[in-house]
Amino acid sequence: MSRERLYVFDTTLRDGAQTTGVDFSLADKRRVAGLLDELGVDYIEGGYPGANPIDTEFFRHKPVKRAKFAAFGMTKRAGRSASNDPGIAALIEADSDVITYVAKTWDYHVHVALGATLEENLDGIADSIKYARNHGKEAILDCEHFFDGYKANPEYALQCARTAHESGARWIVLCDTNGGTLPHEIETIVREVAKYVPGSHLGIHTHNDTENAVANTLAAVRAGVRHIQGTLNGLGERCGNANLCSLIPTLLLKDEYSSRFEIGVSLDQLKTIRKISSMLDELLNRRSNRHAPYVGDSAFATKAGIHASAVLKDPRTYEHVPPETVGNVRKVLVSDQAGRSNILSELERLGVVVAKDDPRVGRLLDEVKEREALGFAYEAADASFELLARHVLGEVRDYFEVERFSVNVERRHNALGELVSMSEAIVKVRVGSELFISAAEGNGPVNALDLALRKDLGRYQSMIEDLELLDYRVRVFQGGTDAVTRVLIEFGDSSGARWSTVGVSANVVDASFQALVDAINYKLFKAGA
Repeated sequence: MSRERLYVFDTTLRDGAQTTGVDFSLADKRRVAGLLDELGVDYIEGGYPGANPIDTEFFRHKPVKRAKFAAFGMTKRAGRSASNDPGIAALIEADSDVITYVAKTWDYHVHVALGATLEENLDGIADSIKYARNHGKEAILDCEHFFDGYKANPEYALQCARTAHESGARWIVLCDTNGGTLPHEIETIVREVAKYVPGSHLGIHTHNDTENAVANTLAAVRAGVRHIQGTLNGLGERCGNANLCSLIPTLLLKDEYSSRFEIGVSLDQLKTIRKISSMLDELLNRRSNRHAPYVGDSAFATKAGIHASAVLKDPRTYEHVPPETVGNVRKVLVSDQAGRSNILSELERLGVVVAKDDPRVGRLLDEVKEREALGFAYEAADASFELLARHVLGEVRDYFEVERFSVNVERRHNALGELVSMSEAIVKVRVGSELFISAAEGNGPVNALDLALRKDLGRYQSMIEDLELLDYRVRVFQGGTDAVTRVLIEFGDSSGARWSTVGVSANVVDASFQALVDAINYKLFKAGA
């Protein structure tokens, strides 16, 4: 029996960017778009071309290979044609496959927010969609405040949806913009709408203000929609959007949906979703929700007692899906055996071959626990974990020894009389029997240290010439001026490889230096030094 196709539309880079405290750089946007493309979502919405310099630059060149790339903007303004609207001109000029228009479908908002008549609003929907189609773009209409609008004036809300469909919109997306609609209401209203607009053209976009965004999305699917919108980790304004890190696994792993529907994400791609969730949080310097369904650190964690005993005998007793299906791992928090299993699982993932009963695994587990107690976290620092593991297993050595380093930060007037801050670092490094002393100036103490450390590593210098520091993030623990600081640094090289390392210290410069040293050692190890 053939399954129906559901289409997944990600709006992390647009609606998710409205999250309080979230600001994507251009590099961030390109990185997240690449991760989403690899995951297998069908649509990636990038933002508002023409609205700000970052989004305008982002839409100069389509950043994805497989997914459809969507630009977001409003339907034409009342009193002018689509061909004479500067906002729509920016959407047409963007290097995208799709234009997502947002339009008011609650009569109250049409009058108050737009100051337009109901007919002018309908004309804006029709004209904008036809204009996009005539320029070779797929058109989607986000029906803003649809459910509240339907409750207030069902005839007009339906008229907006039907106008979009009749004008050639590929998808008419019903939006619970205020996030206050409940699942039974969603299901009832969507069934009514599907009598006028076929479900093969209907989508759903929900907000999480009652903690029902995922439930509301699933209710809409049951009622007939075949296009679902959401964000990674449920990012979004106020309480967030429907969380794709919960929706995608549910659609693939729960028989009620997997037996009826197929999506663009494969079971193999699903295994990467936890890592993508974690990488997004690290990119935004946010603490991951350890209790998040499917992808959280505690999603498959069990404490001691009858639950732990049962899980060790048969995981199905307290696990609704196998953790490895979403790239997660089982954790029995006070069990040494469970700890060994976690270590072995991670070593296997990294391609490190070791016997289950190898006593070195126990030593590595003890080392990891000691370091985690100090503040280290290896979840987003694979390179540091692999180096630590290979050190304990005797498979790698230190390629160089840093005998000392110093950093000087000085605030002074430059030749133009401007007050500037300058940093200078000196590093003394031993490579075998050779001693090298290097100095460098940088924009800050970490930049100066990085430049000085990589200035001369003797026989290894040619192996690190293509190193590039891509990202630097600091997280402070335990408060106060003497707080423990964790630094995560991401490096890349000319091959396209990327890796992250971690350092922990009460001194942010010292923590940074630890991560820098790990990053260079990892590069040398991978280069076969």
